[in-house]
Parts: sequence; C-alpha cells; structure tokens
Amino acid sequence: MRTTLENLYYGSLTPWDRDIVPGSDLAEALDRAEGCEAALTARLEGEEKALLLALVNAQNEVESNLALENFILGFRLGMRLAVEGLDREDGSRTGGEGR
Repeated sequence: MRTTLENLYYGSLTPWDRDIVPGSDLAEALDRAEGCEAALTARLEGEEKALLLALVNAQNEVESNLALENFILGFRLGMRLAVEGLDREDGSRTGGEGR
C-alpha cells in the first residue's frame, strides 16, 4: 500500500500512459478514424477544413472529459465498495464477521 501512495505522491502513477496493442480492435478503430480524418482533410479546403478540424478537436475534448468523469465515478465506486467491505456493523443477519 505504501508503495502506491509514494508513487502517487511523486507523480509516478500514469494510468493514461499506455501503449495500444497492435492489431487490437482499438488499434484498428484508431487507424480507420485517422484514415478518414486524413482523407477528408485532404479533400477539404478553407472554411470546411477548419470546421472539420474544429469538430475533431471538440470530439477529443468531449472524450477527455468523459474519461475523467468515468475515472472519478469508478474510483468513488471502488472506495465505497472498500468502505462497505470493512464495515462490520452493517446489519448482518448471521452475526458472523466473515473473516
């Protein structure tokens, strides 16, 4: 436990810094998305090209915000589960501590 807390303190925990497995569904989806974006960008000019890039940037911002929210919600759920798991005065119907 202490190692994790120390890593958190020193900024060594970077769960977002991961490699994408080549050939995975995620890697293939990213390749398709990048290909579509490149093809559209090459075909568009001026205002239309700027609009496409603004759309892509906005979508990336939405995804980043959702990832943060999902992380926080998941962390909170995990903490609630841990606290509840440690609660020995939880109204157990058997009277056992379940050690």
